Amino acid sequence: MHHLLPESMGPAPPESVVKTKEEPLQQFHETSSGLPFGRHVPFSTISGPTYVTAQVLVQQTAFALSDAIYTYSPETFDLDLALQQWTRDQSTNAYGYVPRVTPMQIRPGAGSVALGRLFSKDFDIKKRHVPQTIIASSAALRYLRTTLEELSYQYGTANPTVVHLAAVDYVGGALNSLITDYASPLALADELGLGLLCSTSTHEAQHMALLSTLLARIIPTVYIYDGVAVSRETTRVIDVLDGNGLHHAYRAIEESLSSGNRRVDLETRICQLLTAFNDELGTAYDLFEFQGHPEAEQVLVVFGTTESRLAASIVQGHAQAGRKVGVLSVRVYRPFVEDEFIKALPRSVRTITVLGQVHNQQEVADASVHSILYDDVLASTMLSQRWRSPPRVVDLKYPREYSWTPRSMVAVFQLLAGKAANASRMTSDALSTESEMPRILDPSTTQQYVFWDLEETVSNSTPSIVGQLLAKESSQNVTVRKVRNNVTRGGTRRTDIRVSKKSIEVSYPIDEADCCYVGDLDLFKDINILRSVKPGGIVLVRAPGVKDDQLESKLSGIVRQAVVTKWIKLYLLDPQAAADHEAQPDYESYLTQLAFLKLARPELLETGLAKLATINGSEPVLNNVASRLGDTLREIEIPEAWAEVEIDKNAPLLPTDIGSTNFASIQVEEEQPPSLLRTWRSAAKGLAFKEAYGTKMSVRPDLSVKTWTVRVKENRRLTPITYERNIFHIEFDLGDSGLRYDIGEALGIHAENDEAEVREFIQYYGLDPDAIVEVPSREDPSILEARTVYQSMMQNIDIFGRPPKKFYEALAEFADDEQEKLTLLSLASPAGATEFKRRAEVDTVTYADILLEFPSAHPSFHDIVRIVSPMKRREYSIASSQKVTPRSVALLIVTVNWVDPKGRDRFGQATRYLHKLKVDDIVTVSVKPSVMKLPSEPTQPLIMAGLGTGLAPFRAFVQYRAWQKAQGIQIGSVLLYMGSRTQREEYLYGEEWEAYQDAGVITLLGRAFSRDQPQKIYIQDRMRQTMTDIVQAYIKETGSFYLCGPTWPVPDVTEVLQEAITLEAKIRDKKVDARREIERLKDDGRYVLEVY
Repeated sequence: MHHLLPESMGPAPPESVVKTKEEPLQQFHETSSGLPFGRHVPFSTISGPTYVTAQVLVQQTAFALSDAIYTYSPETFDLDLALQQWTRDQSTNAYGYVPRVTPMQIRPGAGSVALGRLFSKDFDIKKRHVPQTIIASSAALRYLRTTLEELSYQYGTANPTVVHLAAVDYVGGALNSLITDYASPLALADELGLGLLCSTSTHEAQHMALLSTLLARIIPTVYIYDGVAVSRETTRVIDVLDGNGLHHAYRAIEESLSSGNRRVDLETRICQLLTAFNDELGTAYDLFEFQGHPEAEQVLVVFGTTESRLAASIVQGHAQAGRKVGVLSVRVYRPFVEDEFIKALPRSVRTITVLGQVHNQQEVADASVHSILYDDVLASTMLSQRWRSPPRVVDLKYPREYSWTPRSMVAVFQLLAGKAANASRMTSDALSTESEMPRILDPSTTQQYVFWDLEETVSNSTPSIVGQLLAKESSQNVTVRKVRNNVTRGGTRRTDIRVSKKSIEVSYPIDEADCCYVGDLDLFKDINILRSVKPGGIVLVRAPGVKDDQLESKLSGIVRQAVVTKWIKLYLLDPQAAADHEAQPDYESYLTQLAFLKLARPELLETGLAKLATINGSEPVLNNVASRLGDTLREIEIPEAWAEVEIDKNAPLLPTDIGSTNFASIQVEEEQPPSLLRTWRSAAKGLAFKEAYGTKMSVRPDLSVKTWTVRVKENRRLTPITYERNIFHIEFDLGDSGLRYDIGEALGIHAENDEAEVREFIQYYGLDPDAIVEVPSREDPSILEARTVYQSMMQNIDIFGRPPKKFYEALAEFADDEQEKLTLLSLASPAGATEFKRRAEVDTVTYADILLEFPSAHPSFHDIVRIVSPMKRREYSIASSQKVTPRSVALLIVTVNWVDPKGRDRFGQATRYLHKLKVDDIVTVSVKPSVMKLPSEPTQPLIMAGLGTGLAPFRAFVQYRAWQKAQGIQIGSVLLYMGSRTQREEYLYGEEWEAYQDAGVITLLGRAFSRDQPQKIYIQDRMRQTMTDIVQAYIKETGSFYLCGPTWPVPDVTEVLQEAITLEAKIRDKKVDARREIERLKDDGRYVLEVY
């Protein structure tokens, strides 16, 4: 091993991109999606026309009008983030003091603190009239139920109490997503007699928060709003009241009501409140709001933020076309004022369809379950004397996880026209997702942009920066809508930006973007991105290092064809094309912003850089980056052949959007226990006085799994010595270790680092190999494990492993040289993502390389233990059956080795360790269960496909079936397909397979040697050639299929199995969905993959 120090740190960055005192760089940091443009806003600045989120407006109202606020916000929901910041800022409420903001845990008895304070003897009676506020999500309701129930019983002696509730909960399992939950609050309000009202957009959020606080003077009230999307949209609201304005309106309405007759019923008091509210604010809110044809015969009743706004937007077009349909939005659900509901309906109505949310898909399918809203509507119409024959009431149920879009709402109206006349119930399952996209916004006055990106990339703040830049133009209205999904590609975000001269109140995913940015080419593999781009639209793709002739191979046929058929203008952004792209840490972020502006808003590239510099960067820096756009941004000339590319008709349909699974990027930080350097005396005391010091002896105390020590019995190379790939069979003697393993399990190898490299690093780094280090156990930090530095380097510390970003960041803390520190921090930041990737994947640098490259960053050994990851066991499929070899276990290994760009030999740590082992060497091992399990019945056939060392578990399978046959047990057929490069060099265990075939254990041996003939033959080809055998074994005899090896053949092999399923069904004259059948076989354990 040769540790090479860098000869130069590279050229200094150009003066134009160096941060100077004269031109300080503005830094843009996003705090939360619940804040406008992701950034905090001071309490005193929220007033008049301003950009806000509904979530901030709700918190502002609570802060201004409340004495105490109790918040129940799940982690990352950030329902109280602004409140906490305003408290730290010592901002004061309308009463002249800082309200008490108390974050609470979401658990049983969660509301007891708030309830206890309200009825405490120590409570200041002078504040009995001041509202108290609870801020929570639907997820917290089940824990607040007891408190709200008690509060409703004793409300006459309590403070006015309002609950601002974000309708959001998380559902795990198969859904794994955030859902908009109205069903739970509706049910609770109905049961406990709570007031309940809803807003339909961000523009109403402050008004409804104020109205609910006023309603809380009469009954405990819940104000509910969409908590998944709408509440987090940044948008411009014209008539925002400041804190004093809220208080003035509150007092004025309060005084207006106090002069009226208090001996009226609850429904009348609600109507009086709404009248006073409208008079004071100049608004025209109703308990129930009708829109549509004045003589509507079909009326859709809706409740919910997105549902109400979408339905109202779409019904206008139907009404203008003369269709007699209407929408009735429920604003105040409890108390349900029946007279006002009936009055809001047109006399002409014949059918009322209730769009009612229920808890889950099971309730949707259950005909005996009705939505709560349906029950109220049905009772009101049946008891009304307005009609000689009451209208038919239909319950159209949908589950909480259903996401409403313009297309699905159009499908609702189509369903009403087709089925509602004679249906008693309908469900969301009947709604088409391919309905025509309605025209809601005027394309002549609205521009729409979509950004797709991975989490934690250098460009992920670009949409917020662009949105804030566009918002600086006072004549236009901007909305920014964000969705995060931590499942797709390990973390994907979508951001929609709309710009219009009119206020934008309806919220839905953009379906016809003028310009679309894609931050990673791989996103096209998981999402139908081009579905959201309008014909003739612009698509900008970040593609570092990708040449024009490489692009076709990176885009599927479907994507290429869509580019042509939709007349897409395709551009590539290559940040690496600029010679000094690494000189400025945020260079790529600036480049992405400017490239997008050049394509989407070219006028701003000429006139808007000064405004952009107030958000991030500086004018000199941005001008410098803008001058490089010609080197990094290029338009792709679309080949005519893309229009005629063959499309796989059986390819799965990709989703057009991502569901929201989280509100923040998922960051998991593993706390590393500290290590302590001690002398040999402390270790000696522990060994001499075991009871006093709690000392325990262990083979490998650093390992948290059950381990055994075994001896090498055989280490035999299977490929010729002249062949480039070293594939070897290694067998271990179990002796009296007691190790037991089952068919299909894996053997964990607890490898050690290379001794020569360890000693070289210890010497170069200046460590004492015999110094004692005590490391707290990872299972129990109170227990210390004593080891020498040499032992720790050999067995504990992955010093020759690949360092993650957080290592660079941690190492920067130790750097004395300022330039080295900046370089390390840059590599750890999103701006250094490209260079980090090159180091990791091309240079394949190790922890040791980095420690030697940056000599001024010289952490002590106990800090090395803290910041360098521990060594992990490597697991390999066992290639033997203990029934056949009871005292040994075998593995099939290929040595991993390569040469890096500096000419250094590199090796996979575990495979090199295993390759060097000699007979009788001792090895520490463990056993790990696997998905590779034999069928329950020995007569069930096995169909196995193994590539290269993927044959290992199948050797165990075949050995076991041979043992069963020798015991007189009847066995099913065994089909073994094996794939490798050439028969001469890689016919692994070839003689064994042929012997088993001669013995009648293996029924069919399908050998695919891809390079032994002019045309490539792969494992799927051999399978297709023996299709009848597969149909017989897999379908007719209910066999199990197994694939082990690399991932690349999975689609092709699966396709063969689908063909077998289709062929067998055709023979029986049956229709079958082969893809669904494969999924069923997976669930039954008859389609098993172990790929890597």
